[in-house]
Order: sequence, then structure tokens, then C-alpha cells
Amino acid sequence: QVQLVESGGGLVQAGGSLRLSCAASGRTFSKYAMAWFRQAPGKEREFVAAISYRGGSTDYADSVKDRFTISRDNNNNTVYLQMNSLKPEDTAVYYCAVDSRPWTMVLVTTATTYSYWGQGTQVTVSL
Repeated sequence: QVQLVESGGGLVQAGGSLRLSCAASGRTFSKYAMAWFRQAPGKEREFVAAISYRGGSTDYADSVKDRFTISRDNNNNTVYLQMNSLKPEDTAVYYCAVDSRPWTMVLVTTATTYSYWGQGTQVTVSL
């Protein structure tokens, strides 16, 4: 059984920063790519960022490129999302997810590729 626990969400003013964390257990974390998705009220879940199993490759949605940074610490089974220059449109529940394919270097943005999900952490950006 894989467990993912997100933390670090909260309320921040526009232009501010937050750092999300996702702690993983129950699987050999270092074998799998990881990703962050988000879902705003009334909208579909959307891809935010992904990182390869060793951390050497990353991918970002255009809407967050140059503002967000994904990273991972395989020694501590944790993936991070550093979010800078936050905007009100970044308001959403943020979820981390584990890729279903071990050892892959091909990062994908489709939610169906990811087999395990956390419970989500709320990020609210005010004007």
C-alpha cells in the first residue's frame, strides 16, 4: 500500500511563496517519477510539474514555468514543489502522485498515468 501525504499549503498573498512537500511510504520511492497536479473549484484536475525518478529531468505546465520548481529527496522519500510569485489563479487543491511505470525517463502530463495520489493540500492566493 502506497501512502502519499502532502503538506505546506495555506493562505498567501499574491506575489508570495509557498513550499509544498509530499512524503511517500510503502513503495521504493526512488524507482518512480513523481508529479504535482492541482484542481480548482469547478475545474478539471490539471498537470503542474513532474520529475524523473533520479531528479535529472523535470517538466512544467506553461502556466507555472519559471515560477514553480519541483525537486525530490530520494533519501527521505519526499518530493517538493517550491512556488514563487504566486497568483490568485494558482488557488487550488494540490495533489502529488506516483507514476505507475518504474525507471521511466519519459515524463507525462496525463493523470491516468499516475497510480497513487495523496489527499491534497489547499493553496489559496489572495489579492
